Amino acid sequence: MGVEKIKAAFENGKKAFIPYVMGGDGGLEKLKERIRFLDEAGASIVEIGIPFSDPVADGPTIQRAGKRALDSGVTLKGIFHALAEVRQEVQIPFVLMTYLNPVLAFGKECFIESCLEAGVDGIIVPDLPYEEQHIIAPLLREAKIALIPLVTVTSPIERIKKITSESQGFVYAVTVAGVTGVRQNFKDEIHSYLEKVKSHVHLPVVAGFGISTREQIEEMITICDGVVVGSKVIELLENEKHEEICELIHAVKETEEA
Repeated sequence: MGVEKIKAAFENGKKAFIPYVMGGDGGLEKLKERIRFLDEAGASIVEIGIPFSDPVADGPTIQRAGKRALDSGVTLKGIFHALAEVRQEVQIPFVLMTYLNPVLAFGKECFIESCLEAGVDGIIVPDLPYEEQHIIAPLLREAKIALIPLVTVTSPIERIKKITSESQGFVYAVTVAGVTGVRQNFKDEIHSYLEKVKSHVHLPVVAGFGISTREQIEEMITICDGVVVGSKVIELLENEKHEEICELIHAVKETEEA
């Protein structure tokens, strides 16, 4: 499990489709149901958001999903319990997307122990600067849980190399300056940015933030090793448009066969 399980998702040139679900949106039984569906549909990794009251990196769709989860009384402990249960049924790697505050409020050691019990393989902490990774990175490394770094369009290449030098899992390349959410198109500079990141890091590079259409997925996947689709997946799950999610997954799988 852990780092090795994430690594296996990219082996032999495999491209990764990584859907995002908000933990507890619709209830914990719904979370388990959605993970089962995404596993069966062929997703490579599932990213599970931890709801938080001040989600600075999230766009409106994910913010609303987080608010629904919090309003329903979902807790981090409850999410861990649900993940531990569904982990018995699925093999898909789990990556948590959480802000730092819930980790510290839960207690770092308790958080990591709960990750291990729930079969969590990696975590992303969007508001944890590289300079403060020592807060949690050594504990995660000891537990063999990947701390997945984020790099942005505005990150100088030397900083990208520093951020990713000791990282594990994959590199999350943020494709927009701003919050998550659906975007209409991607500029040429995004392509050169992604190619630059790919040429300077030792890990698979996954593009995320704003990717929502089959065309965007096909565009990104020619440059990157995978894509994260968040807001669009939340919308489709909410409206039970499972077939459309399958089509997005197939867009990635088809590039492997091309």
